[in-house]
Amino acid sequence: MDLTLMASLVMFIGVFLLLVLGAPIAIAVGISSFAAMTCILPYQGALTTSAQRMFVGLDSFALLAIPFFILAGNIMNNGGIAIRLINFSKIISNFFPAPLAQTNVVSNMLFGSISGSGVASCAAVGGVMAPIQKKEGYDPKFTTAVNIASAPTGMLIPPSNALIVYATVAGSVSVSALFIGGYVPGILWGLGIMVVAAIMGKRLGYVGKSSLSLKECVEITIAALPSLSLIVVVIGGILGGIFTATEASAIAVMYSMMLGFGYRQLKLSDLPIIFLNTAKMTAIVIFMIGTSSIMSWVMAFTQIPSMIADGLLLLTDNPILILLIINVVLLFIGTFMDPTPAVLIFTPIFLPICMDLGMDPIQFGILMIFNLSLGTITPPVGPILFTGCKVSGIGIDSIIKPLIPFFIVIFMILMLVTYVPAISMALPTAFGLVM
Repeated sequence: MDLTLMASLVMFIGVFLLLVLGAPIAIAVGISSFAAMTCILPYQGALTTSAQRMFVGLDSFALLAIPFFILAGNIMNNGGIAIRLINFSKIISNFFPAPLAQTNVVSNMLFGSISGSGVASCAAVGGVMAPIQKKEGYDPKFTTAVNIASAPTGMLIPPSNALIVYATVAGSVSVSALFIGGYVPGILWGLGIMVVAAIMGKRLGYVGKSSLSLKECVEITIAALPSLSLIVVVIGGILGGIFTATEASAIAVMYSMMLGFGYRQLKLSDLPIIFLNTAKMTAIVIFMIGTSSIMSWVMAFTQIPSMIADGLLLLTDNPILILLIINVVLLFIGTFMDPTPAVLIFTPIFLPICMDLGMDPIQFGILMIFNLSLGTITPPVGPILFTGCKVSGIGIDSIIKPLIPFFIVIFMILMLVTYVPAISMALPTAFGLVM
């Protein structure tokens, strides 16, 4: 058997078997990739090359942003920011059908864009909104579906750790351009959820009406301005060339810490456990990136991306169908694999194919994260799905049906992102981040 073919089989079969046995993804990828490398190189050479690839894969200035954005998100979860954003969202959403559901969507978009975490947004916003909606007579299944469907917007609306990981794997791709490119798809996702929620809410009799006076609106806006300003500070600083995306992550930490202490929701005694949780989450992500670098080397050496591209071209040479197939594959992958390892493993496979079709790496990055974000709300893994159900106390089996209309709309928006480049590229181009 050809050595490159043997290495490919060892790697993919090894990953599959180890995952079935319950091994963590990073361990499964690392062991299987090293075993595949021994099919190509002598044992000592494979050992040395594996270590080198791990260090090279982590030797990226952009990766420094990940622990800082994770820390900023953890501080926000404990800093009283969620309730102020929720109150501000009421001003926007109280005129629409199912106003509390609309508030949930807008709050997830705002909190997610600040914390960068869909799971954190789902837990923080859902935890506050669920009892309020229940008290107002909202169907818990409906409200849980709205919370789950809207929480992933924070993975597209910057800052987004998944986009930082993609930029690292893809090579010379601007993190700033990816951040700005995620705005329109993320906002379209949120607006799509709001439309579905309005239609369903109207049928259920949840009529929108404004119960806030002008004075209350002004007071709520003033209270929320410091939290909302974080978006302006971080993204405005990046666009203005004041600091890089990595430097912006450190500024986000300092700003969120000031807000937490200023709101008197964050205590010095809270910081050790916040730092510890951040270190744990960062270690998982960084180790995953390191082991995936070994897999990337094996795939490049064995020319697996080229073989997959040739296989797709044997099926069809129609770019529309090829992109549709890639979407279907990424959607399937997202149903059982977290976004970070999926980005690390499948970017080297699909990015060259899409670039050959004329797709910009920025558009493909948004496309990939969009697909994998959808996977976070679908079984069997679906971390946001499980979090949303846990927060509201609703069983997963009873929430799938209410989620179907939202899935349909999200998929329609995904098709727009796939076939209309301007949705992802207009803002980065307008701000001069791409040529």
